[in-house]
Amino acid sequence: MTDTSAQPPSPLNPAVAGTFRPPVMEARRWLEGVVFPVDRPLINVSQAAPVSPPPAPLREAIADAAIRDPSAHLYGPVLGNADLRAEVAAEWSQSYGGRVTPDHVAITQGCNQAFCAALSTLAADGDQVLLPVPWYFNHKMWLDMAGVDTVPLPCGDDMVPEPAQAAALITDRTRAIVLVTPNNPSGAEYPAGVVRAFYDLCKSRGIALVMDETYRDFDSRSGAPHDLLTDPDWGDTLIQLYSFSKAYRLTGHRVGAMIASPERLVEVEKFLDTIAISTNQLGQIAALWGMRNLREWLAGERREILDRKAAIAEGLNGLDGWKLKGCGAYFAWAEHPYPVASPALAQRLVAEAGVLLLPGTMFMPEGDPAGPRHVRIAFANVDRAGIAALIRRLRDWRP
Repeated sequence: MTDTSAQPPSPLNPAVAGTFRPPVMEARRWLEGVVFPVDRPLINVSQAAPVSPPPAPLREAIADAAIRDPSAHLYGPVLGNADLRAEVAAEWSQSYGGRVTPDHVAITQGCNQAFCAALSTLAADGDQVLLPVPWYFNHKMWLDMAGVDTVPLPCGDDMVPEPAQAAALITDRTRAIVLVTPNNPSGAEYPAGVVRAFYDLCKSRGIALVMDETYRDFDSRSGAPHDLLTDPDWGDTLIQLYSFSKAYRLTGHRVGAMIASPERLVEVEKFLDTIAISTNQLGQIAALWGMRNLREWLAGERREILDRKAAIAEGLNGLDGWKLKGCGAYFAWAEHPYPVASPALAQRLVAEAGVLLLPGTMFMPEGDPAGPRHVRIAFANVDRAGIAALIRRLRDWRP
């Protein structure tokens, strides 16, 4: 029998075929066949997702709903459960100082789905969207599969994009600018003034500003990270995205949110109805319970992440030749000192140092010379002792 496992299926959408494979899954394949000594277990800093389950009281709430609430096993409203939409609206209104109503909120199957839904209402085949570089690879993957042209927006040494540079890249095909803050992969926290300048730019050009704030709960700054929701007509320009996965460790339950104008959500509903019909009921119940009951617990999670951020920054800044470019939320973006390109470096570190991280090329346009020089380290699942071990292994490794 002929082995056709490597043969592409036919017919095949060329936009899907031309999209790169999921980077985290590719990195996991580097572990195949590698045996890690007992005294040097793998340090996995490749994925930005909690590996611990939700706190016990939240798991108990999920279990109780699964047993006692018949609606937890049924379809719900396409745009999400009314109680969760209302809770999000109330918290966002308080946190950002603006007016957000339940009609501004949609609940999605994770933040990635929120992004796909938002962009599906904004851009069609041949349109353009600006993404700051380095970008979140799932954003690039969706745009590629949708036939939307990605326009790279370079960032400076502080990993913050410049509105003036973005203005020069806007054409009559541009439909949106996407910002992620705190940023994945760089960790950069975009200053409120920069965010406001991007908003004003988008508003003046009649395009959308899509703000992915998945990691807002781990921002090191106090107070609102921007004031965009205080504008009475913010819905004409702004689409804000959020994820419950990181805050409440609900990665497997897939719950995200989109904050946008009610008119935009009419179009979003069409997308969501054809993709999932409604969001996971147990996940929505868990997200609502977490918002109402885990405020102090989440504050503790934030303190822990900020402590790990300080530890990783101190460690990387102490490594000869390494340059820490950005650090925040779950991420550190660093320039390595070796004559080895980051894809080869990352794969060698698995077997030779017991470290799994992601090469910068996974977050950059093909051929960008910065990609081979950089790596992303996702440190949220590594405590201070683990971070110290990581720094020792990077210090001791030689090409």
